[in-house]
Amino acid sequence: MNERGKKRQLIGVVASSSMDKTIVVRVERIVKHQTYKKYIRRSVKFAAHDKDNACNVGDKVLITESRPLSRCKRWRLSKIIEKAV
Repeated sequence: MNERGKKRQLIGVVASSSMDKTIVVRVERIVKHQTYKKYIRRSVKFAAHDKDNACNVGDKVLITESRPLSRCKRWRLSKIIEKAV
C-alpha cells in the first residue's frame, strides 16, 4: 500500500465518448430491495479521463479514482478490459 492510501477501482461500460479526452462510464451494481427482497440493478455514471481517446461506446473498462481533473472528472481510465464488437 502506498503512503497516500488505496485508490478505488471500478469496472463499467463506456456510455459516451463524444467529448475530447473524456469518457462517461456506467457502473452497475445489484442491490436487494428492502421491502420486496427482489434484486434490482442500479447504475451510476462517472466521467473519466481518457488521455489517448482510445475508448469507444460499449467498451468494458477499468477506471481508477484520482485527483480532480476538471469540474466533473475525478476518475482516470486504467485499462480497456474488452473492446466492443
